Amino acid sequence: MAPPPPRLVIFDMDDVLVRYDPDVRRAAMGALAGLSAGDVERLIWDSGIEDAADMGALSSDGYLGAVSHALGVPFGRRQWLETRRVAMRLDPDTPALARRVGERARLALLTNNGYLMREHFDALVPELRAIFGAAMHVAAEFGTKKPDPDIYRRLAALHGAAPHEAMMIDDKPGHVAGARSAGLEGHVFTGLEGLRERLQALRLV
Repeated sequence: MAPPPPRLVIFDMDDVLVRYDPDVRRAAMGALAGLSAGDVERLIWDSGIEDAADMGALSSDGYLGAVSHALGVPFGRRQWLETRRVAMRLDPDTPALARRVGERARLALLTNNGYLMREHFDALVPELRAIFGAAMHVAAEFGTKKPDPDIYRRLAALHGAAPHEAMMIDDKPGHVAGARSAGLEGHVFTGLEGLRERLQALRLV
């Protein structure tokens, strides 16, 4: 007898539900300060500012202050939203598939992002809010980030599922490996057809 399908299906956001180009984002941030995308990567990403925000070590205001200081120009919520938006494009096919999964299982979203993303989900991806409702989570809420196995266990518990009753869909193999080590089902997203086949095999669509 086949095991029951997962009760909770967790989707990554960037490069699963939306197309995201961090180089475009870094170039847009750099343009505000006369810097290159490479400069921004060094000042914000390589310095650990972005990672600290993703892990919840920086509040929204703390992150914006750190970025402003690093770039040498004011960088507030408006600038964050504009530079994030230009680097994102909703992929309509994967969200449509997620909506179908939601007819048979509970849905959640988990993205390695800081509190600013949680503040701006509705401005950036209102279509996803219509699918996932309140179950849209950033890693910062948990004080850690993927692929830490603890984040998957805690998210599953938050939504009333044991790890073995949950599934993580992510484009990064390391993040899926972390989910599997926590006891979840995992799928490495490489395209819509592969995901659809996996979901059909699990009787989720």
